[in-house]
Amino acid sequence: MQKNNRKGQSLDSVKTTDEFVEETTGEFDEKKIGVGIDFGTVNLLVYVEGQGIIFDEPSVVAYDRASGELIAAGFDADEMTGKTHDKIKIVRPLRDGVISNIKAAKDLLKYVFSRVNIHASNTEIRAVLCCPSEVTQIERKALLQLPVQLGINEVYIEEEIKSGLVGSGVDIYTDRGTMVVDIGGGSTDVGILNLGDVVLSKSLRMAGNFIDHEVVKYCKQHLKIEVGQKTAERIKIELGTVNLKKDVATMRVAGRDLLTGLPRHTEITSRNVTEILIPVFNDIKNLIIATLKDTPPELCSDIYYDGILLNGGVSLIDYAAEYFSEELGLKVRVSSNPLTSVVLGTKVLLKTRGHFLKDADTE
Repeated sequence: MQKNNRKGQSLDSVKTTDEFVEETTGEFDEKKIGVGIDFGTVNLLVYVEGQGIIFDEPSVVAYDRASGELIAAGFDADEMTGKTHDKIKIVRPLRDGVISNIKAAKDLLKYVFSRVNIHASNTEIRAVLCCPSEVTQIERKALLQLPVQLGINEVYIEEEIKSGLVGSGVDIYTDRGTMVVDIGGGSTDVGILNLGDVVLSKSLRMAGNFIDHEVVKYCKQHLKIEVGQKTAERIKIELGTVNLKKDVATMRVAGRDLLTGLPRHTEITSRNVTEILIPVFNDIKNLIIATLKDTPPELCSDIYYDGILLNGGVSLIDYAAEYFSEELGLKVRVSSNPLTSVVLGTKVLLKTRGHFLKDADTE
């Protein structure tokens, strides 16, 4: 491993994702394909060596209840959410970042592989599957079963925080400690990485989906209207901010009146959404503090100078980096590609094959 000491170098000055995760060009060996899978609670992303990201759609499948046949997946199934009759069943394979329905997860991956004409029966596949930091042994076994059942025998499980840092353009293989906070759909993962692997990490099963549920609860309790989860997500994306000084914005939403049972519309403001977000962000801040308390002093020194990287979809909420920076007294920045960095990082991890040395012989 080539030593690269970057004392005093902030995260803003490291190489960009385009420089660090340059897409492979030219022909690739069809008999041995590397596949990186970011099986998120909200979205499934798949990277294939030589092709880049070939799938980025919601982690949702739809079944015919009578026959059990898969009738839709990805965007098509997501469009059905909240609008189906009793002959269609909508299933989300993951809950809180881990597989809760192994059959649905397998069917979704089979659907993806068939879309891009990858078949494990006649193609040798090496896969990296990314997961949250604090999955249990039972959950890890469920993850490993998934690709094996599809005929993929060479499988590596990697933590999302590790792959996300690599995909964000940070060279984790140096002797410089780095801190990442990944706020995804099902969980929030905070980790310290150094010398090519995770030194310590902590997780909180509170992230984007939890915020959506809190929006639904808020509308019921304070606005006396019931909205669907997709509407709640749209409210979070369009009005979400943790900046108390920002001008108030409003949004008209429609749903079912809890008193009359009839459809009606109402207005919700960005200040209402801030009221929902602040307690969640405060819990995440406390998780960061708890992680820093357990961090070795030398790595704390690196983090003080370099700052913290935010990853995941919730990091795109307005003023997120500034909020944590003000609360923690540290530099905080958002990844240049918070939604795709985890799957992009699998390009490098496919070559290291679980080894903590970047330059390890992987052939």
